[in-house]
Amino acid sequence: MEAALAEAHKAMGLGEVPVGAVVVREGSILGTAGNAVLTSQDPTAHAEILALRMAAQRLGNYRLTGCVLVVTLEPCLMCVGAALHARVEGIVFAARDPKAGCLVSQMHPMDLPWANHRFWVRHGILADPCSALLSSFFHQRRLQRRGSEARS
Repeated sequence: MEAALAEAHKAMGLGEVPVGAVVVREGSILGTAGNAVLTSQDPTAHAEILALRMAAQRLGNYRLTGCVLVVTLEPCLMCVGAALHARVEGIVFAARDPKAGCLVSQMHPMDLPWANHRFWVRHGILADPCSALLSSFFHQRRLQRRGSEARS
């Protein structure tokens, strides 16, 4: 999770929502990424998607059996879908996302009858620093928005 948190800090430095992800197998990190939606102008450039892509390219296989996706924020529906298709073994996430999280907050993908793969989920690892980073980012963004509105 510390490596994912480092990626989140990098993303924040680029003005992105500070979410970081890593893909791990047998103790080795195969893919790392932070959010890059704004910098790449790509709505699919979530940290999880980019880390899964990197791991798949490194392994030469889109199926990431035996891999664990580690992410600083509960993944959204798109990212959970990608993890299902990649056949990850499990997902570990730090902070819950009560608005868009699709592992425990808004939905439970393992309850979907059509899902042809199952993975385990763990959460709460380094939740406090990951939540604090996100809260700080959005607090700063609100302050900047208010400041620009006041100047208008």
